[in-house]
Amino acid sequence: MSDPINLSKPHRTIQVGVILVNSETEILDVAPIDAFSGISKKFVHNFPEGMMPEHLRAQALDVEFHWVSETGKVGHLTAGASVNPTDSFATCPPLDIVVMGAHDITYHLNEAEKAFIRKAYKECAAFITICGGFLAALESGLLEGKTAAGPRPMLDGLRQMAPGVNWVEKRWVRDGKLWTSGALLNGLDLMKAFTTEYWGGEGTLAEFVLALGAYPDRDVDYKDVEGKL
Repeated sequence: MSDPINLSKPHRTIQVGVILVNSETEILDVAPIDAFSGISKKFVHNFPEGMMPEHLRAQALDVEFHWVSETGKVGHLTAGASVNPTDSFATCPPLDIVVMGAHDITYHLNEAEKAFIRKAYKECAAFITICGGFLAALESGLLEGKTAAGPRPMLDGLRQMAPGVNWVEKRWVRDGKLWTSGALLNGLDLMKAFTTEYWGGEGTLAEFVLALGAYPDRDVDYKDVEGKL
């Protein structure tokens, strides 16, 4: 197992992984992983001369990405897309940051998937679910006694289905190393908050990249859209 990592001041390469279950995953849920790519050495060092100050370029992080499925075979995304996993459950190294998106709501995880998700949660420094990605964590027994967010139209039903979870109506919420979000593009709200928490602030590479990418700056409690749902 890798040494425990301080995400704010990593002493080694950060291992970031998307776990794909044997179902179709929402493409918009896992797309926000690109926030980590945007502050990685591979991405930043390809910026043209003069486009980025050298002191920001020097802040780029060593990041390695993993797309993980049970067998390591093709993973299916919505809108007819697919991804070639880099790892199977058997070959994947311990992950520092885990990202999970929504799968087909009619699909139930198998025992291998639940065991790997629990293992990944135990080993990681941050476990992120976006939109219905919380279902995999819930089914794997990770949310009991935790505070979590989910898509707003589902919250009343979730409070009845899983009363042991403190379901909150927020675009994103953090409970220790567990980060959960509302629906779809609330994943961008979460990623902005996450990136700012660990690497952001005035004059940082993270601040520069988030502004360059026009990441949204929206109220976490949905006050900007009150009465619209």
